[in-house]
Amino acid sequence: KMAAPTAAGPGPAPLLRIGAECGRSRARAGELRLPHGPVPCPVFMPVGTRGTTKGITAAQLAALGCRICLGNTYHLGTRPGPELVQRAGGLHGFMDWPHNLLTDSGGFQMVSLVELSEVTEEGVRFRSPYGGEEILLSPERSIEIQNALGADIVMQLDDVVSSTTTGPRVEEAMHRSVRWLDRCIAANRRPQQQNLFAIVQGGLDPALRTQCLE
Repeated sequence: KMAAPTAAGPGPAPLLRIGAECGRSRARAGELRLPHGPVPCPVFMPVGTRGTTKGITAAQLAALGCRICLGNTYHLGTRPGPELVQRAGGLHGFMDWPHNLLTDSGGFQMVSLVELSEVTEEGVRFRSPYGGEEILLSPERSIEIQNALGADIVMQLDDVVSSTTTGPRVEEAMHRSVRWLDRCIAANRRPQQQNLFAIVQGGLDPALRTQCLE
């Protein structure tokens, strides 16, 4: 069945139009409307961690029909740094990419670099894998970096736990993620140019995920 567009959010909306929905499986197909053009959904989003995808150029990606690519805030914020990327015309100019970009918050490195990180209410402290210096990634710093990178979609910093984690740590991460979302919203200096996406936490616990969503 056909569905109406979703309600407009605080960013450069209308953002999401649902074109069709399956009455049995509830699977949906639609279109994201973003500053650098529409993106049909569901979509495969290539990962350009440090501003480049491996084994293929930006021009080749575009020729294949790719309309959105992902960059990593933690790695881009460490090397080459947001100031250099901003001087290059933002991540779009740095990558020579004319279509949409999404930057993650850097939070996934809590899991992938778990031996080098410590989570507190202030943020996440990392030991840099490059030079060994300490890095504090707070909700405010994550948004500051993402504002400088200039992606079309920016993600909130959330307290990421492994999918196999159970018990009180999962609930702690869920509540902290909600508190960090408030800080991300307050820190965002480009709400009309960049869509800030929230993240639902709660591990594999449906009740916690529902609570987080609400």
